[in-house]
Amino acid sequence: MSFIEFKNVCKRYPGSDKDTVENLNLNIEEKEFIAFVGPSGCGKSTTLRMIAGFEEITGGELFIDGKKMNEVAPRDRGIAMVFQNYALYPHMTVEKNIGYGLKNMKMPADEIRKKVDWAIEMLGLEEYRYRKPKNLSGGQRQRVALGRAIVKNQKLFLMDEPLSNLDAKLRVSMRTEISKIHRELGATTIYVTHDQVEAMTMADRIVIMKEGVIQQVGKPMELYDHPVNQFVAGFIGSPQMNFFDVTVEDGTATFADGNSITLSEGTLKKLNGRRGEMILGIRGEDIKMDAQNMEINGENRLHAVITDTEVMGNENNLYFGFGGAQAVARVSKYEISQIGDRIDFVFMPSKMHFFDKETGVNYMEMQ
Repeated sequence: MSFIEFKNVCKRYPGSDKDTVENLNLNIEEKEFIAFVGPSGCGKSTTLRMIAGFEEITGGELFIDGKKMNEVAPRDRGIAMVFQNYALYPHMTVEKNIGYGLKNMKMPADEIRKKVDWAIEMLGLEEYRYRKPKNLSGGQRQRVALGRAIVKNQKLFLMDEPLSNLDAKLRVSMRTEISKIHRELGATTIYVTHDQVEAMTMADRIVIMKEGVIQQVGKPMELYDHPVNQFVAGFIGSPQMNFFDVTVEDGTATFADGNSITLSEGTLKKLNGRRGEMILGIRGEDIKMDAQNMEINGENRLHAVITDTEVMGNENNLYFGFGGAQAVARVSKYEISQIGDRIDFVFMPSKMHFFDKETGVNYMEMQ
């Protein structure tokens, strides 16, 4: 049995005619780092709160470490939780905030002191030990909140968008901090975020949700390279995957503006005879402009005019109108184009995705 098991778990709030979380089935292994991601209202935080026991499960069963948890009180579930808003006691110092939960558990004072000292050292908070929250930065407050959770030495950590209140630089450093804590403690960590970059850089596996339903579960690069539908393909990756309306007939994909490309044998095999209107998806880095790729795929050479650029330092994003849509190519920092430049490019044949126009299912990932 997995460490955490969801069996047909549902959540419906009173007065609603639709489940906020619908028929959720998922296994999470011990010591895994799992990230739940999706847009606002997709059910990810509700799922976390059901694990914690803060939300009642409407239907189905939840097991933690082999024990059914549907009716178990939050305090008896063996969890530690880190919230978005830190929830620190303003009148207490850093060390007292970290140790307060242990005091409530009637732990001996010398044991509390050892655990607090350990957490303060691990999180680099020694010089702030006697400060109160109002005298700390956002990043320091979040580290205190982490410290309060890790001293409980629980087997399960729940984190609900803990970095969303921090600036970009702090978020990067705190991602590293949280990943380090997860590795050192060996606890199972469930992390909720709307930021797919956080999920991609931290998690062993990612759960992508939409409107209360799991869309796909997998390792970060599995989701990036093999999205099962158009929603996952568009949600994972920055810049977002390019999407074009196309008509597939006789081995050719024709775009809305009349441009066309010849499809490879591998693509046609995966399409398995499907034809008609579809959505073609391709990531920006798979739109190539270099001489080698232009020569190899020269029969499918396409043209466009640059409408905007983003110089990112290590790479450049080039925007252009093509196929009746706005597209973006991600190129190396050495491939420099200006607004108004005419460019030639090719789509990498093995990197194209074809989605059903109605259901969004990715034909390239169907068995």
